[in-house]
Amino acid sequence: MKFNKVGQVSLVSAIALILASTFTACNPVTIDYLFVAGNKQSPGQIQTFLVDRVSGALSVTGKTVSSGGMMPVSEAVSTDYQNLYVANQGDSTLVQFTISTSGALTSAATTTLSSEGNTPVAIAMNAAGTLLYVLNEFQPGCTTATTGASTCNGGALAVFPVGTSGALGSAVTNGSLGYWPVGVNPTAVNPLPNGESVYVSDYDPSTGLGYLDAFSASTAGALSTIAGSPFNAGVKPVGIASPSTSRFVYVTDFAQNEMIAYSVLDGGVLHPLINGPFKTGNQPTAITVDPRGIYIYVSNELDNTVSAYEISLPTGTPSAAVNTTGSATNKTGTEPVAILVDPGFGRYVYTANFLDNSVTGFQINASTGTLSAAQNGPYPTVGQPAALAAVPHGNHSIQVNQP
Repeated sequence: MKFNKVGQVSLVSAIALILASTFTACNPVTIDYLFVAGNKQSPGQIQTFLVDRVSGALSVTGKTVSSGGMMPVSEAVSTDYQNLYVANQGDSTLVQFTISTSGALTSAATTTLSSEGNTPVAIAMNAAGTLLYVLNEFQPGCTTATTGASTCNGGALAVFPVGTSGALGSAVTNGSLGYWPVGVNPTAVNPLPNGESVYVSDYDPSTGLGYLDAFSASTAGALSTIAGSPFNAGVKPVGIASPSTSRFVYVTDFAQNEMIAYSVLDGGVLHPLINGPFKTGNQPTAITVDPRGIYIYVSNELDNTVSAYEISLPTGTPSAAVNTTGSATNKTGTEPVAILVDPGFGRYVYTANFLDNSVTGFQINASTGTLSAAQNGPYPTVGQPAALAAVPHGNHSIQVNQP
């Protein structure tokens, strides 16, 4: 059968449309939804962004929603990517949001902290998606006004079981307590991906020393102190991260402009790497390890930069920064306080910049770990962005290296 010119054009157009549709279906433009929590307004706000697959550029999608409380400071997502959890420091609430396939957030439940402690500073989900760790600045009945009292001598780590629907159950009990005591001024919590250990960073200005409180964890969420805990951790540790192998732990020391690295020994005992600590930029805050377990990224609050490192897989040693800290290629907005690598492809790094109300994006060179600016950034956000979380959109595969 022959086609006239009009028919030929129509046929070609139809084929092109089919091919384009097939390509788009296999290669979605959006690879992640990024959730930015800002605490300038009361209640706090959560803004959702689309992450572009090709460039890493962010674009706003949907409506900005209330965080469900005052002063959101930390976010975590369920391992099935169907729920977002937000810790609101100002009124000691945990809010669960369901995440739709379009990235829309719907408030599902609110938990008000009481016997578990108060004034949350950080939350983290275990790799199995069955436990949510909530780190509180104060133990029950304690506040800033009572700090130093004989009954108010530290923070509180609470453990909440997570149901199949994402709902939080009652906190796991520690004898008569609804929490496990930790040191004063707790800053971050990091459960190892293997689920066997949990670490909390804190610091004591009266001694000028920082510590890591270390706990072994049961699958039900019960904790027990690891021998040797607390471990020394510089002067003011504020961020913790570990690779998927669970063999190493990395901590930022805000006061000494360093990253401290540890080997994880049997039983979760920590041993500092002998060639550390490792230089960072000025006032390092948040830290993250890419999903492959190859690169470390640290946000430097005073420098407004990101430091990048390559991990020696056999030893855990971070290389010298693969991006010069002061270089133009890794500049962020003012006061980066949170950092993550996108979970969809593991190709992009984002920082939440607290003082200039923005997110900065970078593209990772997969071969070297170096960073280059993402397209059209920085990206304006809700006021005082303090926390980031992300979920992949569609099915993507990240190659994880095992040493």
